[in-house]
Amino acid sequence: MSYELAQVNIARLSFPLDSPELKDFVDALDPVNATADAADGFLWRLESEGGDATDIAVFEDEWLIINMSVWRDRDALTSFMYQGRHRELLKRRHEWFERVPEAMAALWWVAAGHRPTVEEAEERLLHLREHGPTPHSFTLGTDFPPGHG
Repeated sequence: MSYELAQVNIARLSFPLDSPELKDFVDALDPVNATADAADGFLWRLESEGGDATDIAVFEDEWLIINMSVWRDRDALTSFMYQGRHRELLKRRHEWFERVPEAMAALWWVAAGHRPTVEEAEERLLHLREHGPTPHSFTLGTDFPPGHG
C-alpha cells in the first residue's frame, strides 16, 4: 500500500476575519493557496465553496480556523511551507493569531487517495495533545514511517 502525508493546523484568531488587523492575512489567502495548489507534491486541501477553509468549523469554536492538506511526503510539505509567500506569512503569524499552549498542528500518514475529514483532524490533534508524537499523530519535529499509525 502507498501512503501520503496529511497535515492539519489550526489557529485561534486574535481579531475577526473581516477586521482591518487581519486584512493582510485574508488578502494573502488566495495567492498562497494558489501557490500550494501548484507546488510539487501537493495533492489536496480542505476548502469550502469560498475557495478556502476559513468558514469551516473546527472544535465548535468560531475563533479557530483550520488548514488541512495532503502531500506526497514530508519533503514536499516542508518545501512549500518554508519558501515564498507562505514563509512570509509564517513570520507574521503572531500579528494575527493567539499563542496557544497545546498542539495546534499534526501530521499523519493516510492511504493514497484518502482525503481526511475535519473530525479525523480533530481526533489526530487531540491524540497528539494527550499522547505526544506517535505514529498515529506526530509533528514536523518527529518522524514516523508510513503504515504504522
